[in-house]
Amino acid sequence: MMPIYLKSEYKNFGGKLGFYKHHSTSCNCEMRFAIYQPPQAKTQAVPVLYFLSGLSSTEENFMIKAGAQRYAAEYGITLVVPDTSPRNTGIEGEDDTWDFGSGAGFYVDAKQNPWSSHYKMYSYVVEELPQIIASNFPVKVDKQGIFGHSMGGHGALICALRNPEKFKSVSAFAPIVAPIQSPWGQKILSAYIGDNKADWYDYDASELIKKHQFPGKILIDQGTSDEFILEQLKPELFIAACHQVNQPLELRFQDGYDHNYYFISSFVREHIQHHLRELGIQN
Repeated sequence: MMPIYLKSEYKNFGGKLGFYKHHSTSCNCEMRFAIYQPPQAKTQAVPVLYFLSGLSSTEENFMIKAGAQRYAAEYGITLVVPDTSPRNTGIEGEDDTWDFGSGAGFYVDAKQNPWSSHYKMYSYVVEELPQIIASNFPVKVDKQGIFGHSMGGHGALICALRNPEKFKSVSAFAPIVAPIQSPWGQKILSAYIGDNKADWYDYDASELIKKHQFPGKILIDQGTSDEFILEQLKPELFIAACHQVNQPLELRFQDGYDHNYYFISSFVREHIQHHLRELGIQN
């Protein structure tokens, strides 16, 4: 296992918020992540939640804006947030737009050149990062959940649906649930995965749920004033797919909320409580 390097650390609600970097074997470049360890982690292993952020975000946004550390400290749970893509890889065009390349890894394993040389965010989130966390921090690997926002909500859903033995709980804020039918998804999947749309199905939650039902309840919050709801997010497609296979789903339409961190911070405590219930830690 490659070593990790602490960039900065802060005391936060009695625990520690650390920002780290390391060489990633999955992405073949330097990657960064943030980790909040609650006070309970000083004396015992604790459950762990991975949060996947949305387009153009970094490992910092959630820790700065969501207000989740207060609840992680209260309930005794570690929070881990990876960056949203490889960066500074030298790939031509990676920094040209906000919704592709840097900040837009989309949590897939790219198959197309030149992206396949670095853009392996699915393997990084599912395999490499949990191994790094388990090797360096006191976490319970059998009490591990995942959640995310927008592109990261898409990532959380596909990672959990394809790996329920690793991620025992899942939730999302305003996720891209049907990227095959979303302009964002079509743009990114065609460039990273290729033109064979059959290969896209592994990264579409509304398709995956028909083959890979999740053993627990899925929680999704979606703001009714979200500017992306009709064209990009399409929650009705995931509702229909879950209904088709009798997948337990609680999809809550939150009146007047939009797509930003004010929305996330309003409901992040309830999401953490959902994960604790699904992980069997509290009723």
